[in-house]
Amino acid sequence: MKVTVVGAGAVGATCADNIARKELVRELVLLDIKEGLAEGKAQDMMQTAALLGFDTRITGSTNDYSKTAGSDVVVITSGLPRKPGMTREELIGTNAGIVKGVTENILKYSPDAILIIISNPMDTMTYLALSATGLPKNRIIGMGGALDSARFRYQLSEHLGASPGDLNAVVVGGHGDTTMIPLIRLATWNSIPVTSLLSPAQQTQIVADTMVGGATLTKLIGTSAWYAPGAAGAALVESIVRDEKKLFTCCVSLQGEYGQQDICLGVPVTIGRNGWEKIIDLGLNAEEQALFNKSADAVRNMNDVLKTL
Repeated sequence: MKVTVVGAGAVGATCADNIARKELVRELVLLDIKEGLAEGKAQDMMQTAALLGFDTRITGSTNDYSKTAGSDVVVITSGLPRKPGMTREELIGTNAGIVKGVTENILKYSPDAILIIISNPMDTMTYLALSATGLPKNRIIGMGGALDSARFRYQLSEHLGASPGDLNAVVVGGHGDTTMIPLIRLATWNSIPVTSLLSPAQQTQIVADTMVGGATLTKLIGTSAWYAPGAAGAALVESIVRDEKKLFTCCVSLQGEYGQQDICLGVPVTIGRNGWEKIIDLGLNAEEQALFNKSADAVRNMNDVLKTL
């Protein structure tokens, strides 16, 4: 199988590195608009192959989409990163043009590809990719919820002194500081509800820290995070190419599910060879559903900006 990662910045390169190390595919293409960047990072990664013991062939390309031909999965990370004090909404104007151009060029050479969207603002860019391409909805996947849920598990692990791998915790809704919904009511530590192990104050703190997880890192390091976003993108690629049917929260098209229409928003889905294959209904309570509806309203407001471009 063949995978392309568009955008050789920190997130794209980290995603590609994870894919190569796990030998998920035989051929991996890294593409960027900046002259020499993708080629240089591809060579750098290939020079680790003898040390790390992988055989994935990584090719770099400066905006030559013909090298991406026949890709089974394409991860789109291109666009401006979020700077300190910048909201995801402020990124829409510039990144919408970038994502639209990328999807058009990718589909010229890989018409059957599954697209994973990481570019911010991710919910709106996923909606744009679906609207602009006309692809079947199962082939457009926004990564955000997978990352947010991993951050939720991290926060829980810090308070519980537990391994993140032993925790199940889901974040639904939009991929934004005010739109995501960490569902602590449903979080478990090897089937034990965490609400029975944490005080109400701890639970409130964990939810709050999860919601600003991205902004916290942007403030600390001066730009958007890349290790966890890159790993989240690679995890989705792995579930697709290995047809694992793993359950992730992803931004997907809703047509009545969770009471929403004509929107892409984070909900639990199974990920396999066909892209996202099934939406899982978590049975939100009234309070959670109200938060989900509020999140949907906020994302729709961002989506409306697309109409003005």
